[in-house]
This record gives sequence, structure tokens and C-alpha cells, in this order.
Amino acid sequence: MKDFLRFYFKTFKDIAGNASIFTTLVLSVFFYSFFYPTAYKAEHAESLPIVIVDEEQSMITSTIIGEVSKSPNVKIKAVTGNFAEAEMMVKTQQADGILLLPENLSNSIHRGEVGGVGLYLSAAYFLRTKQIGLGLATSIEYAIAERAQKFGDISHFSPALSIHQIPLFNTMSGYGSYIFPAIAPLIIYQTIFLGLSMLIAGYRLQNWRPSKTEFFAIFSAILTIGCLGCFYLFGFTFWFYDYPHGGNFFGMVIGVPIFISCVIGLTMVIASFFDMPERAGHVIVFTSIPLFLLSGTAWPHAAMPEWMQWLGNILPSTQGIQMFIQLNQMGVPLNIVIPKMIYLATLGAVLLVWGYFRLSQRDQK
Repeated sequence: MKDFLRFYFKTFKDIAGNASIFTTLVLSVFFYSFFYPTAYKAEHAESLPIVIVDEEQSMITSTIIGEVSKSPNVKIKAVTGNFAEAEMMVKTQQADGILLLPENLSNSIHRGEVGGVGLYLSAAYFLRTKQIGLGLATSIEYAIAERAQKFGDISHFSPALSIHQIPLFNTMSGYGSYIFPAIAPLIIYQTIFLGLSMLIAGYRLQNWRPSKTEFFAIFSAILTIGCLGCFYLFGFTFWFYDYPHGGNFFGMVIGVPIFISCVIGLTMVIASFFDMPERAGHVIVFTSIPLFLLSGTAWPHAAMPEWMQWLGNILPSTQGIQMFIQLNQMGVPLNIVIPKMIYLATLGAVLLVWGYFRLSQRDQK
């Protein structure tokens, strides 16, 4: 135990003594916790430019235009009676959508006919398209329903039952609330991989071969740093930016050390092949984006080829991201994520044993 504690604190001393490793393992987590969420602090797009084509120029179209102008999601760029002019504005990127109010709109509402307004959206930016659709749908629904009530005694028209989308886990429907909870485990994954790889590669330049005590002392030191980083992101950062959190606190506390242990084991194995600390940066450069894409966050696994689904599911980063989203944001019961925990724990144990034998060899290739 005395030797273990000596190596344990020596690891912290070596980390603090190397500016590159200290910045990567410790400071970068703090930097990312403010830098990354700040970029998406607005959560969703607002005041998106649209063009309204008013062919009828009646009381009902004036009401619709007035309601649309109140929506924070859109901003009316122009009102015209020429659809070709509006279409040109979208093509030249002066607007992101067109709201067409046809000349027979009032008669359609009075007679209760199906049909009416037209909505044309640019597909260049899907997030903008979504926000325009939400803003216009609400405004038009309210305006038409209000107008239809005046003719309830002479018409059989009855507005359809409104459907209100209420997100269960991302109540703001914001991009930041969606993306950062998925990025947070990957941030921890990459900081541990980069920092620990540089530390081990630096040791290996001195013909370092660890004993079992030293190996597990280093493992424990990095486990401490990784767990504290996770608790900081999942606790303070999620709370500070009002992201969904605390869904299953007990499950998260169990899952964090399992995930971190697996990441450390993987790093130990890969770092045993490095001949210099800079190699860690080479690996991070070409793996960062694929790791995120294969996690199923940016693009669902169901839409990927089967071989990509299989590749993504064997990665610790994918299992960790999905597990922590389920625990932190969705609040799923522990038994739902136990298969992921078993997989990460088993893989982590295998990798740690492999890493020890790789690093303890005299001639490593």
C-alpha cells in the first residue's frame, strides 16, 4: 500500500509537471465545459427570414400576416403578390421560406374545404426549416381557428384537433440540450486518451516497464481524474446550462467508473505502440469525427449500413455516450443499461490486462 500511494501521488506530480499533459487531462475539461455550450447558448434559431405571397389581400390574410409577425421564430422579409419574386428571394438566399396565401383562401375556410395555404421551405438548413415550420404552423392555426369561429353558425367547418409536440427529455427542443450531453462523454474519452497516451509514451522513452503496483497506481490516478471530470460535466455543467440531468443519479454514479476504466484500458493498449508522445495527437486527429458519427448521435444507427452499426457498437465511446444519455437525460432504470455496463466492464478488464503485459515487456513493438 505504501508503494501504491507513492506511485499514485507520483502520477499526479508527473501530470502537473508536464504542461501539455496537465492542460489536456485537467484544464481542457474546464475549458470545454464553458466553450462548447456557449456556442449553442441560444439553443435554437430565431428571426428566420421568410417571404409572404398574399394573392387574396383580404381580412383573413391580414390576420394571418399579423399573427406570423408575432412569432419569434420567423421574420417577415417582404410581403408580395408575385410568387416568382418570392421564389427568387429564396434562391438568392435572401429568405429561407415562402408562405403562400392563395386568392381563394377565404372561400375555402368558409366552406370548410381541405386545402388552403402553401408553405415552401429551403432545405439547405434543416434546423432553420424546422423552426420556420413550427412558427408558421402555430400562427396560421390560431388565425384560421379564430376566423372560422365567426362562421360557426353558417358553416359545418370545424378545425382539426391540434397536435402539440411536447419533448420528454429536451423540453426546449434546443440544439445545445441535444448535442452537449452526447459530446460530454466523448470529451472525457478524448482527454483521457490524449493525456494518458502522452504520459505513457513519455515514460517509455526512458525504457520504463511498470510493476503491477505502479501500473494500477497510474490506473487509479487517471480513474480519479476521469471520474471527477465526468461528475463535473454531468453535474455542474448540465445544471449551469439547464440541460436535462439527474434522471438516474445512482445509475450514473455506477456507470462513470466503469466507462472510465474501459477508456483507460484502451488507452494503455494503444499507447504501448507509441514511440513518442506526439503519436497520440496523430490518432486523435483522424478518429475524433468518426467516433462521434459512429455513436449514433448525429445520424441514427438504424439508417447506417449493418457493418457500420456493428463497428459503432463495439466502440467504448458509443456505449458510453448512449448509456449516459439514457441515465442522465432519459432517467431509464438501471436494468436497461446493465448490458452496456457489463460490456464496458468486460472489455475494460481485458484491455487492462493486455495493456499491462504490453507495457511490462522488455521489447515492445
